[in-house]
Formats: sequence, structure tokens, C-alpha cells
Amino acid sequence: MTATPPAGRLLGLPACIALVMGNMIGSGVFLLPASLAPYGWDAVAGWVFTIGGSMVLAFVIARLSQAMPGANISQMIAQGYGPLAGFAIGWVYWLAIVITNVTIAVAATANLSSILPVLARPGIGALTSLAFLWLTIAINAAGARAAGVAQLATTAIKLVPIVLVMVLLAIMLANGRAEIAPFPAQGFTSAGITASAALTLWALLGFESASAAADKVRDPAQTIPRATLIGTGVTGLLYLLVCSGIALTLPLAESRTGSPFGAFVSHYWSPGPARFVALFAAISCLGALNGWTLLKGEVPLAMARSGELPRWFAGTDRHGTPVRALVLSGILGTLLLAANSLHELVSLFTTMALLATSASLWLYVGCALAAMRMRLAAPAALIGLGYAVWTLWGAGWMASGSSFLLMAGGFPFYAWARRERRGINPPTIP
Repeated sequence: MTATPPAGRLLGLPACIALVMGNMIGSGVFLLPASLAPYGWDAVAGWVFTIGGSMVLAFVIARLSQAMPGANISQMIAQGYGPLAGFAIGWVYWLAIVITNVTIAVAATANLSSILPVLARPGIGALTSLAFLWLTIAINAAGARAAGVAQLATTAIKLVPIVLVMVLLAIMLANGRAEIAPFPAQGFTSAGITASAALTLWALLGFESASAAADKVRDPAQTIPRATLIGTGVTGLLYLLVCSGIALTLPLAESRTGSPFGAFVSHYWSPGPARFVALFAAISCLGALNGWTLLKGEVPLAMARSGELPRWFAGTDRHGTPVRALVLSGILGTLLLAANSLHELVSLFTTMALLATSASLWLYVGCALAAMRMRLAAPAALIGLGYAVWTLWGAGWMASGSSFLLMAGGFPFYAWARRERRGINPPTIP
């Protein structure tokens, strides 16, 4: 039985809000202005829908976590729809994390490409992203302490370019040096809003991890939903202002770069500070990559320990680090990068972000359906389900269809795990 931390060490509302925002602010904001620039004002509306939908889904997942403390994601779904559905969602969520890691590595490389233009070449950019991917795997394989030190070193840096761009944007708008692109005569377009909403959700992925620390929160029934909603809302508003500010004030040709933050600072200030902004953004991406690398080892480990994946995935070293799961995740990420290595960096980022978002959306669909089945926050769950299905459609048939095929690809592993539970020897993997 786990001891309850003393009341003085429990997290209150301010600490929980900081936890939510810290988990969410990563790489998405630093390259999204380039991907969203073609959508113009439609992207602003997309942000509004995404922030609202994310807050609803975050509330639903928080309620599920409170109702089933200690349950992992697949167990939450299984409670409502059985073990096969739970496995399918848990499996595709793990693959979404793998794809997310690839996307973040590409974002780090893209930001550095404004300092080292050679990295913008498709093959070299992919190899650099691959190096970042395996570097963070090596750090996490060294143990939780090494990963924690790396995370601490990058946390404070991530806010520097965001704050700098916000201040610079306010100054340029105030003195008339920057002009916001005029609202189009035809108004908003449903196609543009739908497509941009799928991309903007990428930047807010991770809000579902906030409820994991429920046993360390003071008055979790009240604090977790409030912190989740406030943290998601504030982060979304921050992203809305920064990404829209860059996309609507920079010429389209300049915003379509590997480092739109750097391009903004270079355009309205000086190329010198722009290089530091790009460097800080890249370091922030690596910090986010380090945190998500931890998840891509822990999610399959938890599923294996609960019998949803074969026992092979539960293998750890003497420090308890799931090295097997980390290495397998790295191999899958490598294959994904190799298959798309000829794309230029912004195009590669957009493709990977849409695929990661689509794969993650199955988790949100499953959680909304599970909450409705268990009659937990049913009205919010219905709204969240509608938003998640709409965003899946907006991601396009290629991304959403591919994410469904990725989900189906896990069923042989589910059968393998069932054979193990029945006492039948599975194939041996060294």
C-alpha cells in the first residue's frame, strides 16, 4: 500500500496548473506557424475550436482518472468496452507517442536549419533528426535520473523564444511597423478551419497526462479538473496569440521556413538575435523529446505488466528502465523517418504531425465513449466525441486511415499476449 504524502507536500492548484502547462509546451508552437501560414485567418478559427475541444476532452479524461485511480489508458477503455478495445486504444496511443517523438526530432532539426542551412537538405535533415531520436533514447536508457537532469536543463529555456516573440509582436503592432493580414472578403472557409484544426491539436497533445499525479494532489476531485482546464486554456491562448501573430504578420514566403520564430525576429529586429531564438527553440524541442521518450518506454511496459502486451515488452534493466520497449520504439521511429526522408523539413513535420494527431485522436474517441458508457460527465463526453471525430475527418483520409491501420497492426501482439496468459509458449524473441 502506497503511503499518502504529507499534506504540506501535496500539490495545490497553482502547482498543478504549472504541471499541466509544462507537459504541454514543447515543440508544436515553434514550427506550426510555418504549417499554418497558408490557412491565414482560418487557422485562427481552427485554434479556437481546438482549444475548446481540448478543454472538454481534458475534463473527460480527468473524470475518468478520478473514477479509476491507478488505471492506465487501456484499462480505462477496457472498463467500458472490454479488453480488446482497451488494447487497441493503448496500442495506437503508444504508436502515436513514437510518431510524436519523430515529429519533435524533425522540429528540432528544422529550427537548427536556420543556423546551419545544410540541415535543410532532405537527407541530412532526416539523419540529424534520427541522431536526436537516439540521443534521447540513450539518455532515458541511462535511467530516470539522467532523463530528469536533461529535462530540468531544458525546461526554463522553452519559454524564452515565446516570451520574446510576444513582446516583439506587441511592440511592432503598437508602433505600426507590423500589420496584420486583412480578413479575406470571402470570410472563413470550412475546409480551411477543419484542416488547420487537425494541425493545431498537435500543439496541445499531452493534456491527457496531467491527471496521472492524482495521488499527489490536494483535493484531486476539485483541483485536477480546474488545473487541467486552466492549464489547457492558458497554453492554448498562448499558442493562439504567438502562432497567429507570426502567421498573420510575416509574408507567407518568410513564414514558410524551418524556424518561423527566428524568421519573425530577423524580420522585425535583427538576424543576430534570431539565431539565438532558433537555438533556444531547438533546445526546447529536445527537452520535449526527452519527456516523450520516457512515455514511449513506460506505456508498453505498463501494458505488458497488465497482460495486454507480451511479457517481452516488460523486460527492464537492473535500474527498472524498459530498455527493450525504448529500443523497439526507436527502431519504429527510424523506419518512419527513413520512409519519409526525402521530404523537406516543413513538409515532413506537417506529415508527421497529422499522423501523430490522428493516432492520438483514437485515444480521445475511446475515452469519450468509455465516459459515456460509465455515465461520467456524459454531456462533455458527447461534445468531446463529436470534436474528436470531426478532427479525425479534418486530418484527411490518408492520415486517419493510416492511423487506423496502425491500430489494426497490433492485434497479432494481442493474440500473442492472450496465448501467454493461457500458458501457451509464445515465439521467442532474443
